[in-house]
Amino acid sequence: MLRALALAVLLLTAATALAQEPPRIAIPNFWDPRIRLDRPEPGPPRVVRFLTDDDYPPFHFTAPDGALTGFSVELARSVCEKLGWTCTIQARRFDTLLDSLAEGRGEVVAGAMNLTVPIRRRFVASHLYFRNPARFLTTRGNARPELDVESLQGRRVAVVAGSAQEAFLEALMPFAQRRPAPSLNGALASLRSGDAEYLFADGVSLSLLLASSQGELAFAGGPYLESTYFGEGVAFILRKDDPALKRAIDYALQSLWDDGTYARLYLRFFPVSPF
Repeated sequence: MLRALALAVLLLTAATALAQEPPRIAIPNFWDPRIRLDRPEPGPPRVVRFLTDDDYPPFHFTAPDGALTGFSVELARSVCEKLGWTCTIQARRFDTLLDSLAEGRGEVVAGAMNLTVPIRRRFVASHLYFRNPARFLTTRGNARPELDVESLQGRRVAVVAGSAQEAFLEALMPFAQRRPAPSLNGALASLRSGDAEYLFADGVSLSLLLASSQGELAFAGGPYLESTYFGEGVAFILRKDDPALKRAIDYALQSLWDDGTYARLYLRFFPVSPF
């Protein structure tokens, strides 16, 4: 919780800075402009209960003032506003969210969990609203916009042992010299000490590091989105017994992209884009 509070303060501080200086941030687009969804019939008034967690910034966390917020939380609120719904957003322990949904304690999970085959067997998912890229991080002087096979040949790359990123390097970049570390902090220490020239890890975690690095660190190359290693993506998760709810949420998500709400929320919670 203390870590989440510190990151919440960081995000709010960075958001204030961005409001003063126009950002140049890559905003991902998960919507095909050729596909347009019809607005759903309003139907009878309903109360929709969203379930989330309060300790995973920037997606869902408790702000310093005690309010529940985050990218997924505010996106859920915007969906409700777009559709004219009355909604509640309840915080529960992350590992209980799916069971709570299955037991009818809520209608939608707004926790940032990667979709998997077991999840899809039990539930249905809305349109994706995020994907978790992997990124290379390096020191500012070593940064470059392109990072190809040749430039990584024989380079020392710090990575968290047992992570999806390590599996990716082992399978697809065996020519890099891996420097496994027990944690992200350990991998970062390897980069800073010079034992590694790059750090390869989850892009969201690295973007939060960059937001507090005061220019010491920088991304190198672009994002890696191979679903086999880094997941299918993040969506709102629902039970299978309410297809009208899924259609309405899909329509709202596309509308929030079209009207710029998605971009505004993204800039608010990702002061450094992981893409």
